[in-house]
Amino acid sequence: MITIEQIFKALSNVEEPDLGKDLVTLNMVKDVEVDGNKVKFTVVLTTPACPLKDLIRNACVNAIHHLVSKEAEVHVNMTANVNSNRKDGKSVLPHVKNIIVVASGKGGVGKSTVASNLALALSEGGAKVGLMDADIYGPSVPIMFGVRGERPMMTNIDGKGMIVPLEKHGIKLMSIGLLIDEKQAVVWRGPMASSALKQFITDVNWGELDYLVIDMPPGTGDIHLTLVQTVPVTGAVMVTTPQDVALADAKKGIAMFSGAQINVPIIGLVENMSYFTPAELPNNKYYIFGKDGGKRLAADLEIPLLGQIPLVQSIREGGDDGVPAMISGDDATKLAFMGFASHVARSVAMRNANVPPTKIVEVFV
Repeated sequence: MITIEQIFKALSNVEEPDLGKDLVTLNMVKDVEVDGNKVKFTVVLTTPACPLKDLIRNACVNAIHHLVSKEAEVHVNMTANVNSNRKDGKSVLPHVKNIIVVASGKGGVGKSTVASNLALALSEGGAKVGLMDADIYGPSVPIMFGVRGERPMMTNIDGKGMIVPLEKHGIKLMSIGLLIDEKQAVVWRGPMASSALKQFITDVNWGELDYLVIDMPPGTGDIHLTLVQTVPVTGAVMVTTPQDVALADAKKGIAMFSGAQINVPIIGLVENMSYFTPAELPNNKYYIFGKDGGKRLAADLEIPLLGQIPLVQSIREGGDDGVPAMISGDDATKLAFMGFASHVARSVAMRNANVPPTKIVEVFV
């Protein structure tokens, strides 16, 4: 007779590879049921985009067969509850589990394209995702999601007027481009831009989110400082292209976030436009901007390389047409972004399990 106690004892030998502890200790095993030789239970992963899902499932089945009964019929239900390590008072973005900034040291590296498709790929994996366009002077999200000219609605929550973000392709969206005429230039001094960013954080009803992806402006300036002074950022994803001029600026961006004054964990580096693949020659790769520059930088700085995104026509066309590559692109492009998003989700889960929570930065010397 198989018992529930035997099941838990067997599963205590199955380790979550990223977190380095067994499933029982991590409280990831739920709803264990035994009916004769039929065994059923649920494993609650730390992210729906977990790339090790099949590995963990097979390890659970093998543990039951080897340590309990070879005759057991094992059914493993894999679900997910995105983990969080927020320990602040949650006075801002109270229902957002993880705040991920997508940044770059310089413009022109495809940061907004990466941020948009990261949000979509995380959502396709089953997570609740929002995308905030924090590039006040050059907002791109309305164009990339095909919502140019649309305006968000207002709602009243506990007597306070709140902006309701637009929703497109399952993503909640907010951008300064949704509030002003796109023909107008935003000619604001730093304090006004920072004030707008704070409104996007405190006056927008983001609701419950597993991930809020924030598309940052290029460089290291007022907006970056305002953000880390307003919310506890879970971590930063840095975007670069392979050539040395981009890598030099990416290194500065990494230094800003990881410096002692800000101390935001670096989730990793993604290399965009890694190589060019023409549609008529899908197996060919042309390294227009150099080869593996981002890979070398990640190795030098000992941070994860989250992915290498190719330069293909469908990515550019999707951004211009308002249908991002994750929605309209070819299978190879989608696979690149899904792999990138899986590595981001995995790194965030590991960061939450092993690194102290990020604090809101209060003082700059």
